[in-house]
Amino acid sequence: MKIIIILSSTLIAISATAQSLPENDSTTKLLEGVIVTSYSNNIKLIDVPAPVAFVTPRILARFDNTSVLSAINTQPGVRMEERSPGSYRLNIRGSSLRSPFGVRNVKVYYNGIPFTDPGGNTYFNQLGFYSFNSIEIIKGPAGSMYGAGTGGAMIINNIDPLQPSFTAAFTGGSYHQNSMNGSITFGKEDLKNTISYQHQSGNGYRDHTEMYRDVVSWDATLKNSEKGQIKSHFFYSNLYYQTPGGLNQNEYNANPGSARPHAGAFPSADEAKAAFFAKTFFAGISMEQKINAAWKNTTAVYGAYSQNRNPNFRNFSATSEPHFGGRTNFQFVKKGEKILYTINTGAEFQQSFNSQRVYNNNGGTSGALQTDDDIFNTQGFIFLQANAIWNNGWSLTLGASVNESTLNFKRYSTLPPDEEKRNFKNQIAPRIAILKKINDHIRLYTTVSRGFSPPSTAEVLPSTNVFNKTLQAESGIDYEVGAKAAFLQNRLYIDINSFFYQLQNAIVQKRDISGGDYFENAGAARENGVETFIYYQLIQTGRHFINDGQIYLSDTWNNFHYKNYKQLSVDFSGNEIPGVAKHTIAVGVDVSTKIGWYANANLFYSSSIYLNDANTAVASPYTLLGFKTGYKADVNKNTSFDFFIGVQNILNEKYSLGNDINAAGGRYFNTAPGTNYYGGIIFQLR
Repeated sequence: MKIIIILSSTLIAISATAQSLPENDSTTKLLEGVIVTSYSNNIKLIDVPAPVAFVTPRILARFDNTSVLSAINTQPGVRMEERSPGSYRLNIRGSSLRSPFGVRNVKVYYNGIPFTDPGGNTYFNQLGFYSFNSIEIIKGPAGSMYGAGTGGAMIINNIDPLQPSFTAAFTGGSYHQNSMNGSITFGKEDLKNTISYQHQSGNGYRDHTEMYRDVVSWDATLKNSEKGQIKSHFFYSNLYYQTPGGLNQNEYNANPGSARPHAGAFPSADEAKAAFFAKTFFAGISMEQKINAAWKNTTAVYGAYSQNRNPNFRNFSATSEPHFGGRTNFQFVKKGEKILYTINTGAEFQQSFNSQRVYNNNGGTSGALQTDDDIFNTQGFIFLQANAIWNNGWSLTLGASVNESTLNFKRYSTLPPDEEKRNFKNQIAPRIAILKKINDHIRLYTTVSRGFSPPSTAEVLPSTNVFNKTLQAESGIDYEVGAKAAFLQNRLYIDINSFFYQLQNAIVQKRDISGGDYFENAGAARENGVETFIYYQLIQTGRHFINDGQIYLSDTWNNFHYKNYKQLSVDFSGNEIPGVAKHTIAVGVDVSTKIGWYANANLFYSSSIYLNDANTAVASPYTLLGFKTGYKADVNKNTSFDFFIGVQNILNEKYSLGNDINAAGGRYFNTAPGTNYYGGIIFQLR
C-alpha cells in the first residue's frame, strides 16, 4: 500500500509540474539522439537493435558524488548492490547469482580497453565516482562482439580531455563519509591531458565497515594526423574496506547495524579483522587509424597488476594478479544507392599469471601456510559482424564469435604438486538482429543470441580453496522483442523490450557455515522479463524561470525459475531463482531554473527477494525515496561553482542491499544505511 501511495503522490506532483510549464518549442534531442558505441556501429540509441541502457552524465549527477550505484539502478534490468561500503556487485538480469562479491559474468570495458581480467573477474570497486562520465550497458548475451559471457557487457567512458581547466569537488555526509576530487586538464589541440586525484573514506553505517579509496589517473589524447589519434589511460587505485559479514534473521531484527558476531569455532568480524586490501595498476593505449575511405582500425593494448590481501572468517588469502591483453577491430563501411553496409571483424586476447597463497588468519595477520597456488588464465576470441541498413527502414545484423579459454592450476603445498587443466574450446556465440523503422518515430526489433560463459577463476577455485574439477560452463539462448520510440519533437523517449532466456548448466553459488563460497551447476533455468524505460523532457528553454524539467520511469518485471535442478534428494525444479526481485520501479523528476537553482527527486521500489534455492527465506520489499537540491552559478566567464545538499532513504527503510544467497546458518542479510544526508561543492576554473 505504501508504494502505491508514494507513486500516486509522485505522479500527481509530476502532472502538476508539467501543467504549470509552458509548451517547449525546442527541438533538443535527449536519449533519442545519443550516439552509442555498442556493437561498434556508432549509431543513435534509438536505432540499436538490442536492449542497451545508457547512463548519461546528467543521470550520474542526480545523486551523491560517492558512488554510481543509484544512477545504474535507474536502468531497467540492471541492479548494482553494495554488501558494505566499497564491496559492490553488479547484476544484469540476475547475473549476480554467481557473484558473492565483485563483478562476474559481465564483460567490462574501460574506454574501449578490456577491464575484466582473463579469469572473468572485474575489480569494479577500484574505480571512483569521477572515473565515470557515461556508461553503456548491453543486457543479455553479447558474445557476438564481446566474447564469452551470459550476463551482458558494460562500456565505461571517462571524461575526454576538453579545454584547459581545473576542477575541485568535495562531498561530505553521514557516517563521516567524504569524497574529494581534483583534476587539471592542459595541453593544445593536438595533445590534451587530464590528471586527477580522487579520495573517498567513511566509517560506514554498520559496525566494522570502515573504508577508504585513493585513485590517481592520467588520460591523454594525441592526434597524430587527420586520420588517426592515440588515447592513453593510466590509473593507480588503493582500496581498503572492512567486511562485517552477513547476519541471520534474529541478528538482523535485533541490531541491523551490527557486524557478524562470534559463533562457535568461527570468530567475529572484529576478532578476524575481516577486511579487503586491494591495489591495482592499469595502463592502456588505444589507437584509431583511418586506413582509407572505407576501412578503419581500432586497436587497444593494456597491462594491469592487482595485489589483494583478505583476512576473513576462515583464512588469510594473498594474491598477485598480473595480466595483459589487447583487442583489435577492423571496420568497413560502404554506402550504396539503397543500402549502407558495415562490417566489423577482429580479435581479443588476454593472459594472466596469478599466484595465490592462503594462510591461517591470526587476527588479521597471516599464520601457517595452508595452500600455495599458481593460476594461469588464457582467453581469446575472434569475431565477425555484418550490418546492413536499407533505405526502406529495414536493418539486419549477423554476428558471431568463436571463443576459447584455458585455466592451468598448480598447487605447490602438496607433494607432489597437484596440477589441473580446464579447457573450454571453440564455443560459438552467434547473434542475429532485425530492426524495422516504422516511421520517423517508431522502431521495432527482434534478436536471437547465444551466450556461453565458462566458470571464472573465483568459481573454479573459490574461498573454500578446493579446486572444482566438475564445474561446467553455462550457456543459453536468448530471444528478444522490443520497441523504441521518440515523440513530441523528440521530447518523449520510450524503450520497451521483453526477453525469453533458456539457460543450461546455470552456475549457482552456495555458502558453507564458515562463510566460504562454492559453486555448482543447477541444470536448466528459464528467465523471462519485460523492461520499460520512459524519459520525458517537460521543458528546455531559457525564456522562463523554470528552464529545464525532465521525468523518467524505469520498470522491470522478472519471472526467473529453475526448470530442472536437483541437489541429491532435494528437488528445486519450479522454484524461483534466488537473488532476483520479481518487480522493481525507479521514478525521478529533475527541475532547474534560470537563476541556477535545481532539484531532483527520485524513488526506487523493489519487491521481495528469495534468498535460497528452497524459497523458504525471503527479503522484504522496500521503497527508497531521495532528494537533492543545489545552486549553480558563474562567478565570471572563467569561474563557476555548484553547491548541493541531499538526503537518501527519507523513509528510513530497513533493508539489505547485497544479500548473501544460499548462506549457511541463514546469514543472508547485509544491512544498508537508513536515512542519511550529504552536501558538497564543485568548483571549476576554465
